[in-house]
Amino acid sequence: MTKKVKFMETVLRDGQQSLIATRMPIEDMLPILKTMDEAGFYSLEVWGGATFDSCLRFLDEDPWERLRTIRKEVKNTKLQMLLRGQNLLGYKNYSDDVVEKFIEKSIKNGIDIIRVFDALNDLRNLETSVKAIKKYGGHCQMAISYTTSDVHTVAYFHQLAIDMANLGADSICIKDMAGVLLPETAFELITKIKQDVDIPIEVHTHATSGISEMTYLKAVEAGADIIDTAISPFSGGTSQPATESVAFGLQNLGYDTGLDMTKLEEISDYFGVIRDKFREDGTLNPKVKDTQPKTLLYQVPGGMLSNLLSQLTEQGNADKYEQVLEEVPKVRKDMGYPPLVTPLSQMVGTQALMNVLSGERYKLVPSEIKDYVKGLYGASPVPIEQEIVEKIIGDDERVTVRPADLLAPSFDLFKEEISEYAKSEEDILSYALFPKQGKDFLGRREDPFYDVVIQNVEVSIEL
Repeated sequence: MTKKVKFMETVLRDGQQSLIATRMPIEDMLPILKTMDEAGFYSLEVWGGATFDSCLRFLDEDPWERLRTIRKEVKNTKLQMLLRGQNLLGYKNYSDDVVEKFIEKSIKNGIDIIRVFDALNDLRNLETSVKAIKKYGGHCQMAISYTTSDVHTVAYFHQLAIDMANLGADSICIKDMAGVLLPETAFELITKIKQDVDIPIEVHTHATSGISEMTYLKAVEAGADIIDTAISPFSGGTSQPATESVAFGLQNLGYDTGLDMTKLEEISDYFGVIRDKFREDGTLNPKVKDTQPKTLLYQVPGGMLSNLLSQLTEQGNADKYEQVLEEVPKVRKDMGYPPLVTPLSQMVGTQALMNVLSGERYKLVPSEIKDYVKGLYGASPVPIEQEIVEKIIGDDERVTVRPADLLAPSFDLFKEEISEYAKSEEDILSYALFPKQGKDFLGRREDPFYDVVIQNVEVSIEL
């Protein structure tokens, strides 16, 4: 029997998010969608992650309308999105009623598969999402936030996969956001999961460290059902490995990918032109295409590396880059080894930066780190040492319940606040997730003069 492996194409979400900060407008996608629908992909990742924020903040697009537009063009292939559990697409916890309403509308507007993860792998933060996805008929893919540390062993992730299956996952994704999943570890982990979990396993990695193709090969050999790749113009570096290259390699080894290579060539040619446009206007920084083996040493995602370097350069402290990199794993250990994924990667990176620039560890502490130590993001993988707790929050009370249990229902409150501009529940959700950007966008939509007024107000405030 021919061995099969399915492909999820990331160019419309993670591929472009990793390389051009999610700046691709819907006009760049529309002409090629029907071809992508005919190429044989298992699914297309088209929404979630930073796409929602970017649509409102930078592209002057309604993210819900983008989803509906893509759904009209893509008739046969599943549409997939990334969701941060109780954080949805924002950077804080939302009340259960907002989480459920957002998931309901995502599915009704065209999403088939919701990949849901928690930055801390705290399953309590996924319970509401899982129930809502199942309630509204979506495919619930629970994602393991993969990372490496003294506690993040194969046994740890194996048990996490079992727990996810028991919670109701329709499939499980091993989400390696930093590109640090080594080939042999992937083989061992997937082999063990497959022995105890009878649902599809998908693997997601990034090409940052230079080992992604080897990791995918060993993952597929161990029985992974689906892998995530990006069409070649938007592949490599901090993105995923190239769809065509991985497909050619696996087909040569006897795997059935189900992909139409002629269609892939057409898709590649199309996105090559789009890539060149972003190169020319400077949006695509050549550095994000670099291979960065230091990712394996410091366990820091490639996007986080470039952000840290950018921040230090702007402040005239580029010479402290290595010091900050060395501080990141120390802060991470102090914080109980959180996986370096949004929002924890930004939080840990900022704290490392502050420790180095201030010359004293935890002399300056962002409010987000204080909230994390208090337990407002969930439980850290291992308990934080009492000495660190006292240094950061003193004797403030810590939270041990599910963080969202502390939140009152809030959808009706958001509805009232944005009633002047919201025409639908989708509009209310846009405002709930990103109040300023959502209100600005909805206001511009209603009043052609609103944009000018807002800009003038912002300028006067800055002055």
